[in-house]
Amino acid sequence: MTDDTAIPASPMHAHCQTCRLNSLCLPLALGLDDLDDFDAIIRRRAPLQRGETLFDATTPFTHLFAVRCGSLKQSVAQAHGEERITHFYLPGELVGLDGLASGGHPGLVEALETTAVCAIPFDQLDRLSVDLPELRHALYRSMSRELHDDRHWLCRLAGHTAEARLASFIIDVSHRFQRCGFSPTRFRLPMARADIGNHLGLAVETTSRLMSRFQQAGLLQAARREITLLEYERLAAVARGEASLRE
Repeated sequence: MTDDTAIPASPMHAHCQTCRLNSLCLPLALGLDDLDDFDAIIRRRAPLQRGETLFDATTPFTHLFAVRCGSLKQSVAQAHGEERITHFYLPGELVGLDGLASGGHPGLVEALETTAVCAIPFDQLDRLSVDLPELRHALYRSMSRELHDDRHWLCRLAGHTAEARLASFIIDVSHRFQRCGFSPTRFRLPMARADIGNHLGLAVETTSRLMSRFQQAGLLQAARREITLLEYERLAAVARGEASLRE
């Protein structure tokens, strides 16, 4: 990972007060005393290694997880037996909200790289939020943002060309890194192109071919997984379906 996207080390010894991502997580708007109360229920587990499972479809819903560093992917089993990647999770994002309704998780979540998460016991969070309305509002905001992002992403995928889907994906990742305080134009994609293709409903060959075409058109540079956006507005226009590489 490049220097401008690096995340501070020692996640096991971190605290909410010193975490650079706390404005993205549930501690948003909490005072120092309340932040200590929230920090007291957090469980900072050993980092997951690449391919290691955080939870799967057989795991009962008991915790939310905040990604402190690294990244995760979620996949669900399709009726024909194949796996479809439904989500990627980046630093500062909450994992597991979709398990609240049913009491169980809809799929497998595993690490794409060495990843540290903060485990938040939901029963304790629920009790604490009774006394801390700001915490309850932050939880509602997180749920609302996930619903908004999911619906926005479905609208982007519906009826769009393959190049618009891939451009939308890159722009979305750019926005999410920017939200973390990282560079929106230079970042590392933690997921393989096969995973990107699976997520977008594209063959890996199509994903690789389109990435090459984006480079040839001068929209971006890609060195392995390191991405530099050169023509952000043009790429965004492709993502919106307002421009095409064939033009």
